[in-house]
Amino acid sequence: MPVIFQEEINNAIRLGIWKIEEPPDFFREKVPLHRAVTHPHKMLQHLAGRFLLQYLFPGFPYHLIQIAETRKPFLPDEAFHFSISHCGDYAAAIVSREQRVGIDIEIPVAKVVTIRHKFMSPAEMELLNPLSMEEYTQVWSAKEAVYKWYGLGKVDFREHIRITGYNDLRSAFDCRFMLTNSSLKVHLQQFSGLCLSYVVSE
Repeated sequence: MPVIFQEEINNAIRLGIWKIEEPPDFFREKVPLHRAVTHPHKMLQHLAGRFLLQYLFPGFPYHLIQIAETRKPFLPDEAFHFSISHCGDYAAAIVSREQRVGIDIEIPVAKVVTIRHKFMSPAEMELLNPLSMEEYTQVWSAKEAVYKWYGLGKVDFREHIRITGYNDLRSAFDCRFMLTNSSLKVHLQQFSGLCLSYVVSE
């Protein structure tokens, strides 16, 4: 079973990362394809992400998933809040019965260093002083997780998502989301070649 990471945050929230090693038919037998995806690998990511929802919470009604204008998937009755992320051969998902959530996974690439000024303010660069490609990727991933948590689009990563520091263990960013004036904690984890970030509403 290619689940490389799984965590039960509490009785209502679970997350996991799936390393995609199966052929499309493995997922197609279990998960309906909700939208026309023509690229083979993107289709595989799409199917694996939805499969993971029900792996985390058996009985998750993925056949009821709808897509908002902002491209955020949701359930009309909000029986579950959830977020999905894909990167390379990985799919990640977080599912909550009660609180809004957001998740993101990223594989560090050199490009993130050259575009850091597009998603980080000068104050953030001075405060965090991230030196490695992995640290810049973690900042980008954290802001992606907040964007997915919000779910309504039209977010300027540099202006609207402000990282104010690490927590004591450096396992989370303290963050201010300006569009809702919300204080958030973005949880961070790194695996071999993979950055994970997730947000849960306080």
